[in-house]
Amino acid sequence: METIQASSDVLLQHPWLPMAIDGCNLLVKSCFAETTYRILLTDMHCVWQETMQSAAIQSRAQELNKRLQAPVKAFFSHLCEVVRPCLSGSGQPSESQVGITVMRPEGGDLCLRLKSKLAELPFYWEFRCTPAPVAVVCLHLVQPLLSMSHVLQQQVEELEELLVTKDAEIQDYKENGATLSRARLQTDIFERHTYKVGFLAKTLAVVCSDDHGVKNFGDDLRELYTAIVAHGSKLSEQDQLVAADPDPATSSGPKNICVFGPRHHAGVEACAEGGEADDKQNRSSPVAEARDHIVHTAPAQQLITCGRAERTSSKAKKKKVVGLFR
Repeated sequence: METIQASSDVLLQHPWLPMAIDGCNLLVKSCFAETTYRILLTDMHCVWQETMQSAAIQSRAQELNKRLQAPVKAFFSHLCEVVRPCLSGSGQPSESQVGITVMRPEGGDLCLRLKSKLAELPFYWEFRCTPAPVAVVCLHLVQPLLSMSHVLQQQVEELEELLVTKDAEIQDYKENGATLSRARLQTDIFERHTYKVGFLAKTLAVVCSDDHGVKNFGDDLRELYTAIVAHGSKLSEQDQLVAADPDPATSSGPKNICVFGPRHHAGVEACAEGGEADDKQNRSSPVAEARDHIVHTAPAQQLITCGRAERTSSKAKKKKVVGLFR
Protein backbone atom coordinates (compact mmCIF):
# COMPACT_ATOMS: atom_id res chain seq x y z
CA MET A 1 0.00 0.00 0.00
CA GLU A 2 2.87 2.38 0.78
CA THR A 3 4.36 1.76 -2.69
CA ILE A 4 1.00 2.44 -4.36
CA GLN A 5 0.51 5.62 -2.33
CA ALA A 6 4.02 6.80 -3.18
CA SER A 7 3.48 6.22 -6.90
CA SER A 8 0.14 8.08 -6.67
CA ASP A 9 1.83 11.09 -5.08
CA VAL A 10 4.57 11.10 -7.72
CA LEU A 11 2.09 10.69 -10.56
CA LEU A 12 0.06 13.64 -9.32
CA GLN A 13 3.08 15.91 -9.83
CA HIS A 14 3.42 14.86 -13.48
CA PRO A 15 1.64 16.96 -16.12
CA TRP A 16 -0.62 15.50 -18.79
CA LEU A 17 1.21 14.89 -22.06
CA PRO A 18 -0.38 14.63 -25.52
CA MET A 19 0.08 11.28 -27.23
CA ALA A 20 -0.97 10.09 -30.68
CA ILE A 21 -1.03 6.30 -31.09
CA ASP A 22 -2.71 4.28 -33.78
CA GLY A 23 -4.87 7.22 -34.85
CA CYS A 24 -6.01 8.03 -31.30
CA ASN A 25 -5.24 11.35 -29.65
CA LEU A 26 -4.86 10.92 -25.90
CA LEU A 27 -3.48 12.66 -22.85
CA VAL A 28 -1.28 10.48 -20.69
CA LYS A 29 0.39 10.53 -17.27
CA SER A 30 2.78 7.75 -16.32
CA CYS A 31 5.13 6.86 -13.51
CA PHE A 32 7.65 4.01 -13.81
CA ALA A 33 9.62 2.86 -10.78
CA GLU A 34 12.11 0.01 -10.48
CA THR A 35 9.59 -2.81 -10.95
CA THR A 36 6.22 -1.00 -10.76
CA TYR A 37 4.30 1.48 -12.84
CA ARG A 38 1.11 3.49 -12.92
CA ILE A 39 -0.50 5.02 -15.99
CA LEU A 40 -3.46 7.35 -16.63
CA LEU A 41 -5.01 7.95 -20.06
CA THR A 42 -7.86 10.14 -21.25
CA ASP A 43 -9.47 11.07 -24.55
CA MET A 44 -11.60 13.77 -22.85
CA HIS A 45 -14.55 11.39 -22.88
CA CYS A 46 -13.26 8.86 -20.37
CA VAL A 47 -10.26 8.39 -18.05
CA TRP A 48 -8.51 5.02 -17.75
CA GLN A 49 -5.87 3.84 -15.33
CA GLU A 50 -3.68 0.86 -14.49
CA THR A 51 -1.40 0.22 -11.51
CA MET A 52 0.92 -2.79 -11.59
CA GLN A 53 3.21 -4.23 -8.94
CA SER A 54 6.14 -6.60 -9.44
CA ALA A 55 4.22 -9.85 -8.94
CA ALA A 56 1.44 -8.83 -11.34
CA ILE A 57 3.98 -7.75 -13.95
CA GLN A 58 5.73 -11.12 -13.70
CA SER A 59 2.44 -12.99 -14.13
CA ARG A 60 1.33 -10.96 -17.17
CA ALA A 61 4.74 -11.24 -18.82
CA GLN A 62 4.61 -15.04 -18.56
CA GLU A 63 1.02 -15.02 -19.84
CA LEU A 64 1.94 -13.02 -22.96
CA ASN A 65 5.41 -14.53 -23.47
CA LYS A 66 5.27 -18.27 -22.82
CA ARG A 67 9.02 -18.81 -23.21
CA LEU A 68 10.00 -15.94 -20.89
CA GLN A 69 11.49 -17.16 -17.60
CA ALA A 70 13.49 -14.09 -16.60
CA PRO A 71 12.78 -12.13 -13.39
CA VAL A 72 10.97 -8.81 -13.55
CA LYS A 73 14.09 -6.66 -13.32
CA ALA A 74 15.58 -8.42 -16.35
CA PHE A 75 12.85 -7.31 -18.78
CA PHE A 76 11.16 -4.36 -17.06
CA SER A 77 13.97 -1.98 -18.02
CA HIS A 78 13.43 -3.00 -21.66
CA LEU A 79 9.70 -2.33 -21.33
CA CYS A 80 10.37 1.15 -19.91
CA GLU A 81 12.89 1.92 -22.64
CA VAL A 82 10.56 1.10 -25.53
CA VAL A 83 7.34 2.58 -24.13
CA ARG A 84 8.52 5.77 -22.45
CA PRO A 85 9.07 7.71 -25.73
CA CYS A 86 5.40 7.24 -26.58
CA LEU A 87 4.08 7.96 -23.11
CA SER A 88 6.23 11.08 -22.84
CA GLY A 89 4.67 12.57 -25.96
CA SER A 90 7.91 12.50 -27.95
CA GLY A 91 6.52 10.25 -30.67
CA GLN A 92 7.24 6.66 -31.63
CA PRO A 93 9.62 4.44 -29.67
CA SER A 94 13.30 4.60 -30.45
CA GLU A 95 13.36 1.09 -31.90
CA SER A 96 11.97 0.80 -35.40
CA GLN A 97 10.67 -2.72 -34.74
CA VAL A 98 8.41 -1.59 -31.90
CA GLY A 99 4.71 -1.31 -32.54
CA ILE A 100 1.88 -0.04 -30.28
CA THR A 101 -1.78 -0.46 -31.09
CA VAL A 102 -4.88 0.69 -29.26
CA MET A 103 -7.62 -1.83 -28.49
CA ARG A 104 -11.04 -1.09 -26.98
CA PRO A 105 -12.41 -4.28 -25.41
CA GLU A 106 -16.02 -4.54 -24.30
CA GLY A 107 -16.87 -3.00 -20.96
CA GLY A 108 -15.32 0.40 -21.60
CA ASP A 109 -11.71 -0.67 -21.03
CA LEU A 110 -8.71 0.53 -23.04
CA CYS A 111 -5.76 -1.69 -23.98
CA LEU A 112 -2.40 -0.59 -25.35
CA ARG A 113 -0.75 -3.57 -27.03
CA LEU A 114 3.03 -3.40 -27.46
CA LYS A 115 5.25 -5.60 -29.59
CA SER A 116 9.05 -5.40 -29.56
CA LYS A 117 12.14 -7.57 -29.49
CA LEU A 118 14.05 -8.63 -26.40
CA ALA A 119 17.31 -10.52 -26.97
CA GLU A 120 16.27 -11.09 -30.61
CA LEU A 121 13.02 -12.72 -29.48
CA PRO A 122 9.52 -11.23 -29.71
CA PHE A 123 8.38 -9.51 -26.53
CA TYR A 124 4.72 -8.65 -25.99
CA TRP A 125 3.10 -6.45 -23.40
CA GLU A 126 -0.39 -5.05 -22.79
CA PHE A 127 -1.45 -2.06 -20.72
CA ARG A 128 -4.93 -3.15 -19.67
CA CYS A 129 -6.47 0.08 -18.43
CA THR A 130 -9.87 0.24 -16.75
CA PRO A 131 -12.10 3.30 -16.17
CA ALA A 132 -10.76 5.38 -13.31
CA PRO A 133 -12.96 6.15 -10.30
CA VAL A 134 -14.47 9.60 -9.92
CA ALA A 135 -12.05 10.52 -7.10
CA VAL A 136 -9.04 9.91 -9.36
CA VAL A 137 -10.58 11.91 -12.21
CA CYS A 138 -11.28 14.84 -9.89
CA LEU A 139 -7.81 14.72 -8.33
CA HIS A 140 -5.81 14.53 -11.55
CA LEU A 141 -8.06 16.36 -14.02
CA VAL A 142 -11.09 18.28 -12.75
CA GLN A 143 -9.62 20.11 -9.75
CA PRO A 144 -6.37 21.19 -11.46
CA LEU A 145 -8.20 22.32 -14.62
CA LEU A 146 -10.69 24.39 -12.61
CA SER A 147 -7.81 26.01 -10.73
CA MET A 148 -6.04 26.67 -14.03
CA SER A 149 -9.18 28.32 -15.42
CA HIS A 150 -9.40 30.54 -12.35
CA VAL A 151 -5.74 31.56 -12.57
CA LEU A 152 -6.01 32.31 -16.30
CA GLN A 153 -9.18 34.34 -15.73
CA GLN A 154 -7.37 36.47 -13.15
CA GLN A 155 -4.52 36.93 -15.60
CA VAL A 156 -6.94 38.08 -18.32
CA GLU A 157 -8.53 40.59 -15.96
CA GLU A 158 -5.16 42.04 -15.00
CA LEU A 159 -4.16 42.31 -18.66
CA GLU A 160 -7.43 44.07 -19.45
CA GLU A 161 -6.76 46.59 -16.68
CA LEU A 162 -3.28 47.11 -18.08
CA LEU A 163 -4.66 47.78 -21.57
CA VAL A 164 -7.12 50.34 -20.21
CA THR A 165 -4.29 52.05 -18.35
CA LYS A 166 -2.11 52.08 -21.46
CA ASP A 167 -4.94 53.61 -23.50
CA ALA A 168 -5.28 56.36 -20.93
CA GLU A 169 -1.52 56.95 -21.06
CA ILE A 170 -1.53 57.14 -24.88
CA GLN A 171 -4.50 59.51 -24.82
CA ASP A 172 -2.63 61.79 -22.45
CA TYR A 173 0.33 61.85 -24.84
CA LYS A 174 -1.96 62.78 -27.73
CA GLU A 175 -3.60 65.59 -25.76
CA ASN A 176 -0.17 67.03 -25.09
CA GLY A 177 0.79 67.08 -28.77
CA ALA A 178 2.48 63.71 -29.24
CA THR A 179 2.02 62.05 -32.64
CA LEU A 180 2.87 58.65 -34.10
CA SER A 181 5.79 58.50 -36.47
CA ARG A 182 4.32 55.41 -38.15
CA ALA A 183 0.63 55.26 -39.03
CA ARG A 184 0.59 51.45 -38.96
CA LEU A 185 1.14 51.53 -35.20
CA GLN A 186 -2.23 53.21 -34.66
CA THR A 187 -4.58 51.05 -32.53
CA ASP A 188 -8.18 51.38 -31.47
CA ILE A 189 -9.10 52.02 -27.85
CA PHE A 190 -9.60 48.72 -26.02
CA GLU A 191 -13.24 47.98 -25.17
CA ARG A 192 -13.72 44.87 -23.04
CA HIS A 193 -17.20 43.79 -24.12
CA THR A 194 -16.53 44.24 -27.84
CA TYR A 195 -13.28 42.29 -27.58
CA LYS A 196 -14.88 39.44 -25.61
CA VAL A 197 -17.72 39.01 -28.08
CA GLY A 198 -15.37 38.94 -31.06
CA PHE A 199 -12.91 36.60 -29.36
CA LEU A 200 -15.59 34.04 -28.47
CA ALA A 201 -17.05 34.15 -31.95
CA LYS A 202 -13.65 33.34 -33.48
CA THR A 203 -12.41 30.69 -31.06
CA LEU A 204 -15.38 28.73 -29.69
CA ALA A 205 -15.82 26.60 -32.79
CA VAL A 206 -12.16 25.57 -32.69
CA VAL A 207 -11.78 25.14 -28.94
CA CYS A 208 -14.89 22.96 -28.58
CA SER A 209 -13.75 20.38 -31.13
CA ASP A 210 -13.07 16.87 -29.80
CA ASP A 211 -9.32 16.77 -30.33
CA HIS A 212 -8.45 20.40 -29.63
CA GLY A 213 -8.06 19.96 -25.87
CA VAL A 214 -5.84 16.91 -26.38
CA LYS A 215 -3.60 18.32 -29.09
CA ASN A 216 -3.15 21.78 -27.57
CA PHE A 217 -2.18 20.92 -24.00
CA GLY A 218 1.10 22.72 -24.64
CA ASP A 219 4.17 23.57 -22.60
CA ASP A 220 2.65 26.66 -20.96
CA LEU A 221 -0.44 24.76 -19.81
CA ARG A 222 1.68 21.86 -18.56
CA GLU A 223 3.86 24.27 -16.61
CA LEU A 224 0.78 25.91 -15.08
CA TYR A 225 -0.72 22.49 -14.26
CA THR A 226 2.48 21.40 -12.48
CA ALA A 227 2.66 24.63 -10.46
CA ILE A 228 -0.98 24.36 -9.34
CA VAL A 229 -0.67 20.71 -8.34
CA ALA A 230 2.55 21.38 -6.41
CA HIS A 231 0.91 24.28 -4.56
CA GLY A 232 -2.14 22.13 -3.78
CA SER A 233 0.08 19.36 -2.39
CA LYS A 234 1.85 21.87 -0.15
CA LEU A 235 -1.45 23.14 1.22
CA SER A 236 -2.61 19.56 1.79
CA GLU A 237 0.53 18.81 3.83
CA GLN A 238 -0.07 21.92 5.93
CA ASP A 239 -3.68 20.86 6.56
CA GLN A 240 -2.48 17.44 7.71
CA LEU A 241 -0.07 19.05 10.16
CA VAL A 242 -2.84 21.25 11.55
CA ALA A 243 -5.16 18.25 11.88
CA ALA A 244 -2.48 16.34 13.79
CA ASP A 245 -1.88 19.31 16.12
CA PRO A 246 -5.13 21.36 16.21
CA ASP A 247 -3.87 23.77 18.92
CA PRO A 248 -0.14 24.28 18.42
CA ALA A 249 -0.10 27.29 20.74
CA THR A 250 -1.11 25.25 23.78
CA SER A 251 0.79 22.09 22.87
CA SER A 252 4.09 23.81 22.16
CA GLY A 253 3.84 26.55 24.78
CA PRO A 254 5.58 26.51 28.15
CA LYS A 255 4.37 23.98 30.69
CA ASN A 256 2.91 25.05 34.04
CA ILE A 257 5.76 24.36 36.43
CA CYS A 258 5.59 25.27 40.07
CA VAL A 259 8.90 25.03 41.94
CA PHE A 260 9.37 26.15 45.53
CA GLY A 261 12.57 25.67 47.46
CA PRO A 262 15.35 23.16 47.01
CA ARG A 263 13.74 20.23 48.80
CA HIS A 264 12.04 18.26 46.06
CA HIS A 265 11.48 15.11 48.12
CA ALA A 266 8.64 16.65 50.13
CA GLY A 267 7.47 18.89 47.30
CA VAL A 268 4.07 17.32 46.66
CA GLU A 269 3.13 17.47 50.37
CA ALA A 270 4.11 21.13 50.66
CA CYS A 271 2.14 22.01 47.55
CA ALA A 272 -0.95 20.22 48.88
CA GLU A 273 -0.72 21.81 52.35
CA GLY A 274 -0.07 25.29 51.02
CA GLY A 275 -2.84 24.89 48.48
CA GLU A 276 -5.45 24.16 51.15
CA ALA A 277 -4.44 27.23 53.16
CA ASP A 278 -4.46 29.47 50.12
CA ASP A 279 -7.89 28.20 49.02
CA LYS A 280 -9.38 29.58 52.23
CA GLN A 281 -7.54 32.92 52.20
CA ASN A 282 -7.57 33.71 48.47
CA ARG A 283 -10.85 32.21 47.30
CA SER A 284 -12.18 35.65 46.33
CA SER A 285 -9.06 36.64 44.40
CA PRO A 286 -9.55 36.52 40.56
CA VAL A 287 -5.85 35.80 40.05
CA ALA A 288 -6.02 32.89 42.51
CA GLU A 289 -9.15 31.51 40.82
CA ALA A 290 -7.45 31.71 37.43
CA ARG A 291 -4.37 30.02 38.83
CA ASP A 292 -6.44 27.25 40.44
CA HIS A 293 -8.30 26.71 37.16
CA ILE A 294 -5.03 26.33 35.25
CA VAL A 295 -3.53 23.97 37.80
CA HIS A 296 -6.63 21.77 38.06
CA THR A 297 -7.18 21.57 34.31
CA ALA A 298 -3.53 21.04 33.38
CA PRO A 299 -2.59 17.72 31.65
CA ALA A 300 -1.37 14.87 33.81
CA GLN A 301 2.08 14.94 32.29
CA GLN A 302 2.80 18.50 33.48
CA LEU A 303 5.38 18.57 36.20
CA ILE A 304 4.39 20.20 39.49
CA THR A 305 7.15 20.09 42.02
CA CYS A 306 7.03 21.98 45.22
CA GLY A 307 9.46 22.37 48.10
CA ARG A 308 8.72 23.04 51.71
CA ALA A 309 9.11 26.76 52.47
CA GLU A 310 11.97 27.73 54.74
CA ARG A 311 10.81 28.64 58.26
CA THR A 312 12.84 31.11 60.30
CA SER A 313 11.10 30.09 63.56
CA SER A 314 8.40 27.75 64.76
CA LYS A 315 6.08 30.70 65.47
CA ALA A 316 6.66 32.37 62.12
CA LYS A 317 3.68 32.68 59.88
CA LYS A 318 3.56 30.25 56.94
CA LYS A 319 4.55 31.78 53.67
CA LYS A 320 2.03 31.74 50.90
CA VAL A 321 2.66 29.41 47.97
CA VAL A 322 3.77 31.54 45.06
CA GLY A 323 3.72 30.06 41.57
CA LEU A 324 4.45 31.33 38.09
CA PHE A 325 0.95 32.84 37.91
CA ARG A 326 0.67 35.79 40.36
